[in-house]
Amino acid sequence: MQKKDPAFTLIELTLVIVVVVSLAAIAMPLYTKTKQRMVQKEGLVNLKLIATGEIVGRMRLGDYVDCSCSSAATCTGASGCSALLKIVLNTQNWSYSVATAGSTGSKTATITAAAKNGNCTYTLTSADFDTKDFSSSAGCI
Repeated sequence: MQKKDPAFTLIELTLVIVVVVSLAAIAMPLYTKTKQRMVQKEGLVNLKLIATGEIVGRMRLGDYVDCSCSSAATCTGASGCSALLKIVLNTQNWSYSVATAGSTGSKTATITAAAKNGNCTYTLTSADFDTKDFSSSAGCI
């Protein structure tokens, strides 16, 4: 009697490959969308963190401060948000800036978070710091 070979047949291997490729085709768009949402959540969280830093900075310094944060160097430099507001920001996906207007002691601030890979921009004004009511561009999810 002849022994049967325990190897897989070509049909079985092809079937397994088709199933794996099908599952990957379903999972990849979901993964990409989820990753994009998480990057956008990062921008919102940092926008709120900067707003909180500006509130504390106003209590400490007497007014809102202008700052920018588009790279690690500009973030921690003399005019960077991390240095001035005593916060730590990740600049891999977003650029942040705070622009102030008005006279000393009664300035208003506008915080902007702009995505580096895309066209999403979030804006928060000092009038909305407490409510965290921000505006967003059309490119945001």
